[in-house]
Amino acid sequence: MKTETTIHGLTASLHAARQARKTIGFVPTMGNLHQGHLNLVREARKLCDVVVVSIFVNPIQFGPNEDYDSYPRTLDQDSQLLAEEGCDIIFAPSVEQMYGSQPRLTNISVGQITNDLCGAQRPGHFDGVAVVVTKLFNIVQPHFAFFGQKDYQQLAVIKTMVRDLNMPIEIIGVPIARAEDGLALSSRNGYLSAEHRQIAPVIYQSLKTAETNLKQGQALTEVLAEIKSTLSDAGFVVDYVEARNPMLQAVEQFDQDIVLFVAAKIGSTRLIDNLQISH
Repeated sequence: MKTETTIHGLTASLHAARQARKTIGFVPTMGNLHQGHLNLVREARKLCDVVVVSIFVNPIQFGPNEDYDSYPRTLDQDSQLLAEEGCDIIFAPSVEQMYGSQPRLTNISVGQITNDLCGAQRPGHFDGVAVVVTKLFNIVQPHFAFFGQKDYQQLAVIKTMVRDLNMPIEIIGVPIARAEDGLALSSRNGYLSAEHRQIAPVIYQSLKTAETNLKQGQALTEVLAEIKSTLSDAGFVVDYVEARNPMLQAVEQFDQDIVLFVAAKIGSTRLIDNLQISH
């Protein structure tokens, strides 16, 4: 396994694979890898001849009061995990390598589906994601790129951007990886205190209860209200509890396939989760 820190180095490392017409799979990450990330690498390994994983904490997707400076950076540990999973190349560029020294004058915005959910709480976040993912796609030029469904809205943004801009890449969403107690795996789970870690699985439990109640005929508005009250009673500060169809359009009732979305804070840690429910 190679680790490249420059665009030139990565291009050189991929040259032979391109010449041999090998399929390139790409997993973009911000590092501090967990089993959810490694599941993406495993899926890439199944489908592709060469697997590239980027590790880059992207400054432009963090808001002014968010955790960019404190975001965990664990390259040595990540490299060990990726070597064990059969990753071929790690791309770990610096901020200067990715953004240069000149002011960035170009932005990429995906409309409508970024206006609410996490987009309402984190203005500019999805523009930052769209810019960095586009840059990484241009640098790596993969055939396939793999993203987790925990960040469902992000996945929808990237799929839309790839379609709208005719990027020659197939985007593959991989199901959420969960701890044994149901908590969706996330790098930010490391911020949880022991007490809050015990409470965190209530998010998933409330989503599963909602699924049962919906399938037994309870009204969607009631189910959403119950999730909110369950989380509040457990000590969460709820950002949102929403229902959408798979294309992220609002739904009023459970008369089609839906996705339930939750974002809530426990202590200072913001957690997100979702559950896809078939009608």
